[in-house]
Amino acid sequence: QDRMTDIRHSLLRRDALSAAKELLYHLDILFSSQLQNVPGPLVDKSTIELVEEFIFQLSKERNTQPKRLSSLQELQLLEIMCSYFQEQNKDAVRQIIFSALFAPQGNKADENRLAMLGKLVSMAIAICRVPILECTALWLQRTHAVFCVRLAKVLTEDYCILVPGSVQTLKRIVHASPRFCCQLITAVTALYDLSTDDLIPPYDLLEMVVSWVYDDPRLTLITFLNSPASLPRGFLELTPLPGLIRWCVLAPLAYRRNHKISSAQSLINGNGNKMCKEFENNVNDDFKILYSKLHLSVLQVLMILQGHLTEKNLYGRLELIMFEHVDRLVEDINKLVKELNLSNLVKEIELALDRLAQALQVGIASGALLCTRDDLRSICSVLPHNNLLQLVLTGPVQQSPHTALPPGFYPHIHASSAGYPMYSTHPVQTYMPGMAFSYRPMR
Repeated sequence: QDRMTDIRHSLLRRDALSAAKELLYHLDILFSSQLQNVPGPLVDKSTIELVEEFIFQLSKERNTQPKRLSSLQELQLLEIMCSYFQEQNKDAVRQIIFSALFAPQGNKADENRLAMLGKLVSMAIAICRVPILECTALWLQRTHAVFCVRLAKVLTEDYCILVPGSVQTLKRIVHASPRFCCQLITAVTALYDLSTDDLIPPYDLLEMVVSWVYDDPRLTLITFLNSPASLPRGFLELTPLPGLIRWCVLAPLAYRRNHKISSAQSLINGNGNKMCKEFENNVNDDFKILYSKLHLSVLQVLMILQGHLTEKNLYGRLELIMFEHVDRLVEDINKLVKELNLSNLVKEIELALDRLAQALQVGIASGALLCTRDDLRSICSVLPHNNLLQLVLTGPVQQSPHTALPPGFYPHIHASSAGYPMYSTHPVQTYMPGMAFSYRPMR
């Protein structure tokens, strides 16, 4: 405590940027020393207070107006943090300091904390700072979903909405940090749940996610394969599979609802001409192709899950697709069917229910979904009749005994056979160097 008081007095004599840089230096020494003695040092209250005062500019003194950095100073602070995380080569030290900076504390500093985190991660994507992306992946895994969704929204706006074409920068990150991309997919599927027209994923985001998952379906399993078997309630799921299944199943109906509203708006605005309709049809065809590819990839992931669950001794014990997710999905299908005119939706309803049936069948067979047919029949009874769904709800699941699968077994899929390392490695960076970070106090 005395040491933290001395550090604070030293930092008070400095300008905002040099104080932030020196604080990172002191935290680096503190946690590096602690990690030699204990496996997981705790970030105590005094440390958090220093971070909030000298990184996020929230003074401890009462009745003191918070200081605001200029846009230039904020950019310089982001560069300082980028350089620190890039040059610190010990992963454990990086992770604990990232947590000290950005783990939500349930206080008024969280707004500043999340705003700064969004800008830092956005910058890390732009200049490919892999250590920051790896730290963010763990942050997304250990932080309540409410905050994860907010970060996902910032990144989606930065790279998929505000600047046309910038999605290509984010898209390439999958080669540098697949762990981050896996967690990002989970977060964006939690954000864009298709429950309203505002929560339909933007085209660039959808196309990027589909390209990632279609090129290598195992990308969706990275967090599950490298994490404990369970996470606290309220956090993101272990895999993006529940969210991706939701996208595929609800898309035919949700886009029809959106098309119905946009068509009515076009007629009101006098834009219902042939050219507009042709453009809409082309766009709709693009979306249909993307969701078909995504659905295929999801089914392939579910097929390879059985082997992984068996290897980890979790077959029949870990529910990666929770029954409550299926229950909510069925409710939302039923709600959409009631909202729209049933007679005009025969193809869309058939497609949605076919995809639901396939996901349930393969999910149960692989051990990802643990429930009885009676459970499924009770919730699916509200849905319109569908031959395939009826077959799944009444017939046996055809599967080979999971004990017969050899360790590391993968069915044939269109992804490469190369797996991911258990722990991420950071390649040599050949991109722009950023500001140097000297490991000594500034005099």
